[in-house]
Amino acid sequence: MGASLPAKEANLFKLIVKSYETKQYKKGLKAADAILKKFPDHGETLSMKGLTLNCMDRKSEAYELVRLGLKNDLKSHVCWHVYGLLYRSDREYREAIKCYRNALRIDPDNIEILRDLSLLQACYFVLAYSDRYSYDAQMRDLEGFVETRQQLLTLKPNHRMNWIGFAVSQHLNSNGPKAVDILQAYEGTLEDDYPPDNERIEHGEMLLYKISLLEECGLLERALDELHKKEHKIVDTLSYKEQEASLLEKLGRFSEGEELYMKLLSENPDNYGYHKGLQRCMGLYSANGQYTFDEIARLESLYASLSKQLTRSSAVKRIPLDFLSDERFRSAAENYVRPFLTKGVPSLFSDLSPLYNHPGKADILEQLITELENAIKTTGAYPGRVDKEPPSTLMWILFYLAQHYDRRCQYDVALKKIEEAIEHTPTVIDLYSVKSRILKHVGDPVAAAALADEARCMDLADRYVNSECVKRMLQADQVALAEKTAVLFTKDGEQHSNLHDMQCMWYELQSGESYLRQGDLGRALKKFLAVEKHYADITEDQFDFHSYCLRKMTLRPYLDMLKFQDRLHSHPYFRKAAEGVIRCYLKLYDSPPKSFAEEDEEMSKMAPSQKKKLRQKQRKAEARAKKEAEVKEESNATAVQKSGKKQVKPVDPDPHGEKLLQVEDPLVEATKYLKLLQKHSSDSLQTHLFSFEVNMRKKKILLALQATKLIAGDGSTAFLCFAVKHLVRLDADEPDVHRCLIKFFHKVSSMPSPITDAEKLIWGVLEAERPAFSQLHEKSLTEANSMFLEKHRDSLRHRAAVAEMIFVLEPHKKQEAINLIEESSGDLSLSNGAVGPNRVWRPKDCIAVHKLLGSILDARDAASRWKARCAEYFPHSTYFEGRCSSAVSNSSYYQSHKPSENGNPTVSSNGKLDSLKDLVIQ
Repeated sequence: MGASLPAKEANLFKLIVKSYETKQYKKGLKAADAILKKFPDHGETLSMKGLTLNCMDRKSEAYELVRLGLKNDLKSHVCWHVYGLLYRSDREYREAIKCYRNALRIDPDNIEILRDLSLLQACYFVLAYSDRYSYDAQMRDLEGFVETRQQLLTLKPNHRMNWIGFAVSQHLNSNGPKAVDILQAYEGTLEDDYPPDNERIEHGEMLLYKISLLEECGLLERALDELHKKEHKIVDTLSYKEQEASLLEKLGRFSEGEELYMKLLSENPDNYGYHKGLQRCMGLYSANGQYTFDEIARLESLYASLSKQLTRSSAVKRIPLDFLSDERFRSAAENYVRPFLTKGVPSLFSDLSPLYNHPGKADILEQLITELENAIKTTGAYPGRVDKEPPSTLMWILFYLAQHYDRRCQYDVALKKIEEAIEHTPTVIDLYSVKSRILKHVGDPVAAAALADEARCMDLADRYVNSECVKRMLQADQVALAEKTAVLFTKDGEQHSNLHDMQCMWYELQSGESYLRQGDLGRALKKFLAVEKHYADITEDQFDFHSYCLRKMTLRPYLDMLKFQDRLHSHPYFRKAAEGVIRCYLKLYDSPPKSFAEEDEEMSKMAPSQKKKLRQKQRKAEARAKKEAEVKEESNATAVQKSGKKQVKPVDPDPHGEKLLQVEDPLVEATKYLKLLQKHSSDSLQTHLFSFEVNMRKKKILLALQATKLIAGDGSTAFLCFAVKHLVRLDADEPDVHRCLIKFFHKVSSMPSPITDAEKLIWGVLEAERPAFSQLHEKSLTEANSMFLEKHRDSLRHRAAVAEMIFVLEPHKKQEAINLIEESSGDLSLSNGAVGPNRVWRPKDCIAVHKLLGSILDARDAASRWKARCAEYFPHSTYFEGRCSSAVSNSSYYQSHKPSENGNPTVSSNGKLDSLKDLVIQ
């Protein structure tokens, strides 16, 4: 580098490189300017100056200088390498790889360039992020990765990292045996007394990686022999035992595996993985939780024996609750819950909640806890015992029962129990949090937020309670108050730029949902896309681990990290964000914003007084926004002055997301995210529902088939047919699936007769596919709709779907559809297992029915009657304005939690602070 410069300038060039590596950018710029003063056209200096400016967020200047440097010296590998680094910093990975390859054509043996190239080839960039939130699917260049790592090994065969890197490249390229051979060859280069004491851990990790490779290749006997042979060189004894147990189990040597798992359980009796391994070795493991009588008897005997050996293990007492039934389950559950109720463990219900999915067990638990409650209230002791329980035991029993009845949709009883618990011990924060959750479930998010704020004020240092409060406020659409509450735990009290830096995705998702409910699509999109950017950052962050993991020999976690990156975008948070983006774009498509011409036309029709009021309102909004910006800038300047640090965070040019709404075709944008969901969340029902909604709106019904595939292209009828088939396969009894099925074939039946050959071909495909749906086989759509009703007559959601389809198929039968909904009768709970879950009326389902009556069926009188009926069913619901909800000003709850004048909830029942402002001052 800098070889064409005189000695003095060559030393200055080395200083630029060193300054860049040590992040002393000003020093590097000074050295670059000194060289360019004498040699203004020196390409490598121009490139390095551009790379330095890029690190100082002066990207436009950086690209200009790097391109100029490359133009002045096209045969310099330094210029091409720097250009690649510049592209990599902007996540333009394909362009970066091209630049690295051009650099290697000039200097094929450059270690640094080869290493940087291998990092890009090893990464799996499912999504390449850009500033317009568009994505470019890329795959690992595994063959190129193998070639690059082999070249690095050839250049430096005495370097351990190059051997391991070559083996890993073969492993990633699905050539496990070759990877084993490479590791074997590397071991052959080592001396017998290797490793020295300072490298024992790294070498042991490499050996465990080699053994896991043998296991993956199916060479189980060889893997076990290798494990035993190298036992003295493996430092991680726990991983050694776990690997040995796994190999013994796979080899069918169950008695030895059982013995080893028992040893592992003696070291960690609450490791559920060890319990599963022990059950598999004994032939007693069931993935679906179904057991024969003989298996249950053997499992019961096993855990009775384990309970004597592992007396302090919670897992040994909890696991039998999954397979026991009836009286044995009741006895085991009673022995399990009593100590937790006495000690006061708040997470007991969360621990037992999976049992509520087992038929009959929820009823047994309810009967058991109720009996314990009655015994404590009457005698002060558990049934059959003389020793008195502490007073807190009754409170924790009531706490459990409140959550139990809430889970079973018996909201009135749940509220009664939690109120009784609060009256018993009004200083326990968990009680207020649970009551807040119950109020959210009954449909009063405002009261839930106020109560969550009350819980928060009881312990201002508890970050979890603060987060719960923020979540409740966002669910009540109190976004401004939620922001003020959230920043109490952020650094230096910054606004939610700090939350974004911390990748606080739950906050951004809840904020996005709130803005979406309020119709602020710009801000909603901004929040959802912020979550999406976090995943792009996580993808980018894997760069830091490629060389580190190979150097430190953390090979097994390294492979786990790569597998995690493969499934990164199937994470629930990413799926929720993508679904939120699609919903925003669908709403934007259905209700596009008014153009300036339309707004001017509407204003011209207004009276002069109305125009004046509108202009005053707009001016006030602009002045308020300007004032907020000034206050924020002033607070930032004050913070900078106090800390003495330079403010480097750029100002957000689009704080309200208005630019995000300026898209030519919202459906095109929605399709980008739909493809991601189809790729990474194909088993989600919601993915295919969105697929149906997007493609129905495209109206590209008759497109030619591509080659001989069924999928005729994005937005075609055949594609829709494919989506509907997926929906039916996932859950044919889901009401939304029934809607899609009927709507689709109703749309097909209303299409004109095919004319072109392509249209006739698609029509033939559709006619051939229709009998594949058992619901439609030899039936009309009306008959299929009626049969769906007969099958699910007791369910409100299913009745609503059938009523909607009646109106779609035969609009003149609108009254019949309304009557079908109004004749619905249901229960408000799952009490005693007397009714199935389909008969339970939940607030959100009733709200959906009300919207159906008011909008789609356009039956305002029926919607009013339904609202009045649901207000009686759900007295706490703010949507239906129930008599006990915070929406009614004279309700008892509203009077005790009435908002203060400044808009913050008043929390005065226990003498607490009256407002958030007073709280911050104190």
